[in-house]
Amino acid sequence: MKQVGIFISAALLSAVFGAGAFAYVQKPQQQDQHKQQDTNKKDQKKQQKAQQKQEKQNAQRQQQQDRNRQENAQRQQRQDRNRQENAQRQQQQDRNRQENAQRQQQQDRNRQENAQRQQQQQRYRQPAQQMRRSQQQLRQQQYEQQRVWQQRRAQNWDSQRRSWRQRGGYNGYRIPDSYYRSHFGRGHWFRIYSLPFMFAGGYPRFQYDGYWFEVLDPYPDYWGNNWYRTDDVYVDYYDDGYYLFNRRYPNRPGIAISIVF
Repeated sequence: MKQVGIFISAALLSAVFGAGAFAYVQKPQQQDQHKQQDTNKKDQKKQQKAQQKQEKQNAQRQQQQDRNRQENAQRQQRQDRNRQENAQRQQQQDRNRQENAQRQQQQDRNRQENAQRQQQQQRYRQPAQQMRRSQQQLRQQQYEQQRVWQQRRAQNWDSQRRSWRQRGGYNGYRIPDSYYRSHFGRGHWFRIYSLPFMFAGGYPRFQYDGYWFEVLDPYPDYWGNNWYRTDDVYVDYYDDGYYLFNRRYPNRPGIAISIVF
């Protein structure tokens, strides 16, 4: 009986000390777990912060790339506009140079025509006192005209006349265009009878507005005997050369004439 009591007492003491020992051992383990959890939480927070920082940096980098692309696109547009403006400016400069060249050429042509006109006027237009003819000289020229023109009347003018095309084209002197337009053509008619006249080299010649013209064709029979006194005629450059036209017959061909010196 005494042994059973001792055994029970020993068992109780063992249980008490064992529980205390277990509790003593279990408490540090729990502390370690709490520490580990705290460490894990801190690591998670660090990772989250690092991730957030990385995401923020990525977002900033993406924004910077977008800004760079936008700036590059704007820079490219400006460069394109500049190239287009430079091309337009170059085209305008080329047009200006071309217009200036054309203007210079026109001025050169005008100066050349004016110089030729002045030379012709100085060479062929005599002073007024020299152009005055005495009554005797006038009667002599008029008689000479009558004699010459009677001999120059065509029998069959359509077969006797020759156009400048048939003659191979007009290769003689040409009156400057600006002077021609203001002194010749169908709007500037005259009568040959009152003009200086001569017969040279087998052809009649008359002087009008500073130029001597040689009449190469015979005159048409339908013009009549006194056409040089009664009919208004004019000099015109038609198709391929100079011709003398009669205003009385507006739809008929003219007589081939040439400028002589």
